[in-house]
Amino acid sequence: MKTLLLFLFIAAFAGVARAQPELARPEPELLERARELARSILIADTHIDLPSVLQDKWQDISVRMAGGDFDYVRAKEGGLDVAFMSIYTPSTLEGTGKSKAAADALIDTVQNIAARWPTKFSIVTSVSDVLAQQSSGRILLALGMENGSPVEGKLENIAHFYRRGIRYITLAHAKSNHICDSSYDPKRTWNGLSPFGRRVVEEMNRIGIMIDVSHTTDSAFFQILQLSKAPVIASHSSCRHFTPGFERNMSDEMIRALAAKGGVIQINFGSSFINNDIRLQSEKGEKAIDEHLRRHHLKPGGKEARTFTEKYRHDHPPRFADVKDVATHIDHVVQLVGFDYVGLGSDFDGVGDSLPAGLKDVSQYPNLICELLKLGYTEGAIAKICSGNLLRVWSAVETAAR
Repeated sequence: MKTLLLFLFIAAFAGVARAQPELARPEPELLERARELARSILIADTHIDLPSVLQDKWQDISVRMAGGDFDYVRAKEGGLDVAFMSIYTPSTLEGTGKSKAAADALIDTVQNIAARWPTKFSIVTSVSDVLAQQSSGRILLALGMENGSPVEGKLENIAHFYRRGIRYITLAHAKSNHICDSSYDPKRTWNGLSPFGRRVVEEMNRIGIMIDVSHTTDSAFFQILQLSKAPVIASHSSCRHFTPGFERNMSDEMIRALAAKGGVIQINFGSSFINNDIRLQSEKGEKAIDEHLRRHHLKPGGKEARTFTEKYRHDHPPRFADVKDVATHIDHVVQLVGFDYVGLGSDFDGVGDSLPAGLKDVSQYPNLICELLKLGYTEGAIAKICSGNLLRVWSAVETAAR
């Protein structure tokens, strides 16, 4: 039976994040202990892009799938309990009046999962739901909306999405929108939050939706922290310390500020988020592809463009980070601010084939737990990282709204 250790372990395990490293134990024995922990503690992952995959092509995720990163069988193998389904809308829909409908359609997709396989999946909308259903044997599906574009300039849409189950909103994505600036967009329309974005922060606090600062600019991040009356999350970001100049990840200063406000950074598993050499190689490759398409007047997505892209990637095979590197990012946060402010936001099904060795799908969380054991992390610390920290923030947001 799963043990959540939610708020009780916060006091019980305070100050004991580290024990003696267990490097002397045989690797198979240590991995088996990690598997036992994955079965006994609650694991929550705040960013899985399955809805977009299923919308493109509906598949039976109640059985083991040959492809993709998520299905019921592998989730159970990995010990996953709470999976935040990403309700993602592309930045190209900003201002078209189509974002809200796109988000609603993806929410319908998640509801269809729970309706089609009710003994295997269940939608949760509160911490109390998680507590009540944690031992049900189901994978609990929570909803996070990636990109605030579906708000479409109407505060009442925030309440609409809350009623539909959305429990965090990533305020921007690849481009600056009507709420705030994006870290990926060189054009800084608002130098942080827009005037409407400030009202969005206040309304999310009032209603009880977690504010997600992944994808926002540094300026927007600090403005959000100043305005928000509740802790905030970074649902799928990693540490800029290891990827200098990559604004999509969080700097040490930002992590300290996030923790001071009681928030949590959920570490992204993507290789380019984790390893700077791989990030630079990936950027170089994408630039080379873009330049070739532009020089030869090829339409992205067209047959000739796809052929060239496939050949380029075949000739320049990607490199991958390792599960140890993800543990290093977690440990960096712990060394900065303690083990109360870091969690897991994999970006499964969202970062393509760039996942690290040892973390290729939802069956492999035990490999990450094993690396934390090697670093000397206690069961209490691992339980916080795997879900307790996120659930603490979620509960604080619920309390602030009440």
